[in-house]
Amino acid sequence: MWLFCSKGASGFSSNSTAEEVTQGIDGTGLTTIVTGASSGIGAETTRVLALRGIHVVMGVRNMAAGRDVVQAITKEIPTAKVDAMELDLSSMASVRKFASDFNSSGLPLNILINNAGIMATPFMLSQDKIELQFATNHLGHFLLTHLLLDTMKSTAHKSKNEGRIVNVSSAAHRFAPREGIRFDRISDKSGYSRVGAYGQSKLANILHAKELNRQLKEEGVPITANSLHPGTIVTNIFRHQSIFNGSSNHVLCGTASSS
Repeated sequence: MWLFCSKGASGFSSNSTAEEVTQGIDGTGLTTIVTGASSGIGAETTRVLALRGIHVVMGVRNMAAGRDVVQAITKEIPTAKVDAMELDLSSMASVRKFASDFNSSGLPLNILINNAGIMATPFMLSQDKIELQFATNHLGHFLLTHLLLDTMKSTAHKSKNEGRIVNVSSAAHRFAPREGIRFDRISDKSGYSRVGAYGQSKLANILHAKELNRQLKEEGVPITANSLHPGTIVTNIFRHQSIFNGSSNHVLCGTASSS
């Protein structure tokens, strides 16, 4: 286990669990969307939010896996309100359908957690002919946020509760190209770097949150947009990195930051 996991100003460290951080919080009446909620960070986030009384809508690509998570959570927490809806962030058509279905449901939306992601994949294109990591990690979430924003604004004004948009980014944004995001070469296979493309998508998450937060503040909308580095946690996001396959006892302490 890595040392140097000191507590921050909040009193928590990267060793703190979600249950510890949310202890004493009553989220009854709130609704949250968590993308990539069928495993890893997304599944644990869903479980703990449900534990705190929040209605969680899971955006998942694999509905069978999503239903398994719902079943496990409701078995542990009989009062939990958890639903799964199909969402493939790499497909803009799927994103539009998810947002349309949610907006038509009549549910409020207090919190949007853009968590789903893939990491360091071989070069692939999405259905929309966009490099897969950029499409999944950034563009899908960018479009989803845009399509849900009116519902979030309405909820924030009616409920008098400040809304939250959270982009799960990564310290790996430092591995983006030195010149920043290569918008004119996003889907160019020549010179493709698995880690560089991942870093580029994570840099886009941060820039998205910062600019969105600026615009919301300028408009006087009671919603904040934030980005964070969750630390290095061994989940199936590392499935394309053989060094992390199997069990691991090493967890790199990370820090979370607001835009």
